[in-house]
Amino acid sequence: MLKTFTFAVLHFTVGFTVAYLLTGDVGISSAVALIEPAVNTVVFYFHEKAWNRFERKKGLETRKMAVPLHQVVDCR
Repeated sequence: MLKTFTFAVLHFTVGFTVAYLLTGDVGISSAVALIEPAVNTVVFYFHEKAWNRFERKKGLETRKMAVPLHQVVDCR
């Protein structure tokens, strides 16, 4: 839990610093530093769902290719 907390502080600090260097405004920088991680969390959720779907589909295609030829072609 400590690692998660320190990463959150680091993320906020980097976000705030970059936004402040770009805007020079403490209010905007604070808003960016708070909103960006929230938006990123939602985007990450949907990215994971899409990635899992991609891996499942890729796994099915790989398994189809791994079937021995004599099981695919009827040689009678």
